[in-house]
Amino acid sequence: MTRASISTKKGDGGTTGLLYGGRVRKDSARIDCNGAVDEAQAAIGLARALVGSGGAPAPDWLGDLLVTVERDLWVLMAEVATAPRNRARLTPAASLVTPDMVGALENKVHEIEASIEMPAEFVVPGEDVASAALDVARTVVRRAERLAVKAAVAPDSQVVPYLNRLSDLIWLLARVVEGHHRTARSA
Repeated sequence: MTRASISTKKGDGGTTGLLYGGRVRKDSARIDCNGAVDEAQAAIGLARALVGSGGAPAPDWLGDLLVTVERDLWVLMAEVATAPRNRARLTPAASLVTPDMVGALENKVHEIEASIEMPAEFVVPGEDVASAALDVARTVVRRAERLAVKAAVAPDSQVVPYLNRLSDLIWLLARVVEGHHRTARSA
């Protein structure tokens, strides 16, 4: 069996393929958005690797939650990488972000908010490596969200709401991991 190479050279002209066909320029809004989501997924993976490796111990459920989010981002990238004419071919929760996926994040946000003391001021990132990595991941998710707005995936798309809830969740996870935090006015 001959293995296919990841080096196809099809993108050498500055275009890339979309799911279910079609090609767009690599600097298109959709591909720019997916690039930021790809970065976010990698940043979340780095944070996951760092959680529990030093500083305050992380809750047992955190690693599994971060893996779930990383997998959800594959779904989100599939939706973004599909031309509008092929949108009907997407499968909910496999290649199309669903309201239930957004709701699951929102529920986790509310659960965590109820379990921690929320800071009253801006938080200064960097109490430990893992929480700092989560804060970096959050900023990349926020950039992906802005680019998703620009990409205008579809009027009924859940991509922007998903990324919005995800950035909230990751901010909270950073607070959970650090255990305590410095605020704008605390030492």
